[in-house]
Amino acid sequence: MSEIIVLEAKVGDKWAGMRLDQIAALAFSDYSRSRLKLWILAGELTVDGQLRRPRDKLHGGENLQVRTVIQHQQLWQPQSMELDIVYEDDVILVLNKPAGLVVHPAAGHQDGTLLNALLNHCPQLALLPRAGIVHRLDKDTTGLMVIAKSISAHTGLVAQLQERSMGREYEAIAVGLLTGGGQINAALGRHARNRQKMAVTAIGKQALTYYRVLKQFRAHTYIRLQLETGRTHQIRVHMAHIRYPLVGDPLYGGRLRLPKGITTTLQHVLRDFGRQALHARKLQLCHPQTGDTLEWTIGLPTDFQQLLQQLVLDASVQDDLP
Repeated sequence: MSEIIVLEAKVGDKWAGMRLDQIAALAFSDYSRSRLKLWILAGELTVDGQLRRPRDKLHGGENLQVRTVIQHQQLWQPQSMELDIVYEDDVILVLNKPAGLVVHPAAGHQDGTLLNALLNHCPQLALLPRAGIVHRLDKDTTGLMVIAKSISAHTGLVAQLQERSMGREYEAIAVGLLTGGGQINAALGRHARNRQKMAVTAIGKQALTYYRVLKQFRAHTYIRLQLETGRTHQIRVHMAHIRYPLVGDPLYGGRLRLPKGITTTLQHVLRDFGRQALHARKLQLCHPQTGDTLEWTIGLPTDFQQLLQQLVLDASVQDDLP
């Protein structure tokens, strides 16, 4: 499955003196800068029929032409899987991702992913980068994700992420007692020894997380978080960095710590909670076609609700003790 793309534009006088890659981004704004640069380097984006370099400056009046073919990625196969779709139109799709679902095929997860399910639900996504997936959630993180259904929508949503104008709000349960809200501004990069992990590092990418306390329990805290940036494992690493890791986090949480005197039921729930207690609760964005501001909120999954219920019950038992 493939699609032939043919685009044309004339370089206006106001763009005279600018680099080809800069002009291309303005002339073909439905496409990302990285994609346009690849087309220039591949000779698929020409100037007056001639090959030029991305850094070459234009004088104005030239004709730009793109002729390329976007190929379907044969390694990604559609698979019939149930999707919890919260909103869908011709441009975007918003869904509620369950725990245990990998977003994108990778080593050890070549199929059975969200991407495979999306291709089955909407076959034309095969022509988009990563089948329209704009941002990811970790395998065991639940909650809201947005998917683009066209190149222009994908470019627009990615731009919102880069400009930090897309609102994403999470809820989590942390180990330990946080006494108030705050922010964590700590750069993230790959862990020096374990490449499966991320870590706070001086040479990493900027990462900023805001958090506030919703409720304190005896040895845990229910928190709400907002992302200013969207780095891999950002919330999990940041909370572990300030020594309040998320309940159930297998990668950053360390050894399970059971507070003394907790109820037997809570002990079982904590031992059996086999994933990080993290949920993408709220998503806000500007619709890439209409320009309207849209917002969705999704409730907590059952296992998260049960954990909260047992934390509340445990706290009430302690309050009743003489």
